[in-house]
Amino acid sequence: MWFRRIEIREIEGAIKAMPHYFAVLRGDEVPNFFLSKRVEVEFDEDAPLEELWEIHEEAMDRLRENDLSESPEKSLLDLKAVIADKILESCELCEFKCRANRKKEIGYCRVKESLVASDFLHYGEEPELVPSYTIFFSGCNFRCVFCQNWDISQFRAGVEYSPNEMAEKITVAFARGAKNVNFVGGEPTPNLPFIIETLRHVKVPIPVVWNSNMYMSEEAMKLLDGVVDVYLADFKWGNDKCALKYSRAPRYWEVVTRNFLLAKRHYKAEFLIRHLVIPGHLDCCTRQILKWIAENLGEDVRINVMFQYRPEYEAGKHPEISRTLKDEEMIKAARLVREFGFKNALVG
Repeated sequence: MWFRRIEIREIEGAIKAMPHYFAVLRGDEVPNFFLSKRVEVEFDEDAPLEELWEIHEEAMDRLRENDLSESPEKSLLDLKAVIADKILESCELCEFKCRANRKKEIGYCRVKESLVASDFLHYGEEPELVPSYTIFFSGCNFRCVFCQNWDISQFRAGVEYSPNEMAEKITVAFARGAKNVNFVGGEPTPNLPFIIETLRHVKVPIPVVWNSNMYMSEEAMKLLDGVVDVYLADFKWGNDKCALKYSRAPRYWEVVTRNFLLAKRHYKAEFLIRHLVIPGHLDCCTRQILKWIAENLGEDVRINVMFQYRPEYEAGKHPEISRTLKDEEMIKAARLVREFGFKNALVG
């Protein structure tokens, strides 16, 4: 059976699910990091991290209260950059919390300095995102056996740019028609300090898309609050057993569901949740994921249930997933989307 991409209400569904994002595209609102730049904050860069976090919490309250200044000497975004840089000295940006001093050594994610493997205007993303200026970082905190980007996720590759150079590239992409800047990988989380520092230099009102496996630490989630406009979130596994076997990600369900609930409360942040259907995992993963999303994030959330699985990288070592999807699996996934009542879904 041949499947074409099924788009339920297509772009209208995205508009309903992501009103802030579309308001930024229209020019009616500005991206969140623009507003974080306007929250005035007083802090000493040499202060202990605990003290900086207390100041950060107070500044986030002012952001939510719309207590903004035109050109503060120091801003909430500046504070986030300082905190992120300090975390690098004993890294706990993702839930592995390897504590590596990433100013001197490579972390579990295989990242020391941020390396950009490629960057371009991407036309293969969801329709509401294209063209998307997509920045692929090398390195990842997961070890997915079927990774389609294994050549950059599992190895250090790419070009080292300064934050100012990266900001200039984002500006050029915006001028060329990019609707957003899409930070991906690999995984963007290990590169969060570089990304925040880059955004300090960005002057164009481009929405920030965080294209992630959602295995961030709570500390990283605090830094992302007030920065991310759209969580382009990958919800891979419906249980810890599969996550550990195929991605080497312990406590996956606890960590990822926690982060979705935290992101739900983030300042003006919205979701576009991707789930790649894995062969043989309709009941243990796809059903559990869709059920949780419907019950916790709502039936109006934007989701993309994808049939693009290919047995790449080391999938051949696992015969049960060393194949593409069967027709009946695709049909069942589409039925699950209807069963749980999703109104703004992409399927296919």
